[in-house]
Amino acid sequence: MEILKVVVFDLLASAPILVGIIALTGLLLQKQPADKVISGTLKTIVGFLVFGVGSAAAVTALAQDKFGTTVSLVMLIGFLCNLLVAKFTPLKYIFLTGQHNLYLAALLTIMFKALGMSNSLTIIFGGIILGICAGLFPAIAQPYMRKVTGDDELAMGHYVTVGYALSGWIGSKVGKPEDSTENLNLPGWLTMFKDYVVGVSITMIIFFYIAAIAAGKGAVEELSGGVNWLVYPLFQGLGFSAALYVIITGVRLFLGEIVSAFVGISEKLIPNARPALDCPVVFPFAPTATVIGFLAAYAGGLVTMVVMGLIGTIVIIPVAVPYFFIGATAGVFGNATGGWKGCVAGSFVVGILIAVGPALIYPIMENIGLTGTSFPETDFNIVGLLVYYIGQLLQSVF
Repeated sequence: MEILKVVVFDLLASAPILVGIIALTGLLLQKQPADKVISGTLKTIVGFLVFGVGSAAAVTALAQDKFGTTVSLVMLIGFLCNLLVAKFTPLKYIFLTGQHNLYLAALLTIMFKALGMSNSLTIIFGGIILGICAGLFPAIAQPYMRKVTGDDELAMGHYVTVGYALSGWIGSKVGKPEDSTENLNLPGWLTMFKDYVVGVSITMIIFFYIAAIAAGKGAVEELSGGVNWLVYPLFQGLGFSAALYVIITGVRLFLGEIVSAFVGISEKLIPNARPALDCPVVFPFAPTATVIGFLAAYAGGLVTMVVMGLIGTIVIIPVAVPYFFIGATAGVFGNATGGWKGCVAGSFVVGILIAVGPALIYPIMENIGLTGTSFPETDFNIVGLLVYYIGQLLQSVF
């Protein structure tokens, strides 16, 4: 059992390796020459290595410590069910963001254990639900994903798809796609923000300085490793921007390879299959929207935090890094349908959702001993709450 757990985490939980296996399979099915098989597989893995980013690692670590083997098996059964769903239903999406499937497997395990379900039933039901979700949620966002990418070759493999689809829908109601963030005519020195590296660098440096000043010298120096507490935020902001640049470089490196490799999968194994990939895959389509989307989403999170404090409920503090990736992606979706107005409005609403959702599911997490943790992703919260309350209803009836 321990060996199986290691294999699952090392392979399926590693998105680059999983995507590499898919690419290898697709190229072999196309009977490509050995040099193209090796080159395409390695480029896919290397490209994915530099762009894969997880947003819920702390929660996952706690869930693995408590239910490690069960989470592993839920994820394994879930991936196999995803392939079956893609093969035999209209949901032709293969979810390749391995770490996000791992997070959903952890959430499902938590919900079923909170209901008092045995490990065996948790693995069976959790795996089936995970497999269905892996095909269903990319389908929800796909109409808007087509508007982002301009074709139907890629899908969104990040479990905030309800939020991204909502952002796209809001964008279509408040603005026009021709008023894209990428076409903004900014006055004077503000034009430098059209370069996403500059925009992200300045924005994140400001955020890190605000956080450092709020935390105080002592707290920052505990983390800085000897770096002066006023210099440390500068390094963190620049480092984040550099990481984003590497992510987008990685996207450009592997996109052509994985799409080409999927031709083999689609033709030979699962007709019309599409790869569902992590959220940074959309960043190159509207880089300016990523910065605006992050700021709008964070504003939504701050407003929600204040409201939560005033009404005396659980308060969710918006954290910059997950808010960046989720807000940025929502911004790209909103921009694709409503230009800069859609980017702002859609991301702002998503920023509210990823504060409200964790507050709703937090009591369940707390009841099972995972105090101080929650999941920001909209899809996670929807699935988790449905599983838990439907489970309670069925238990009361039977």
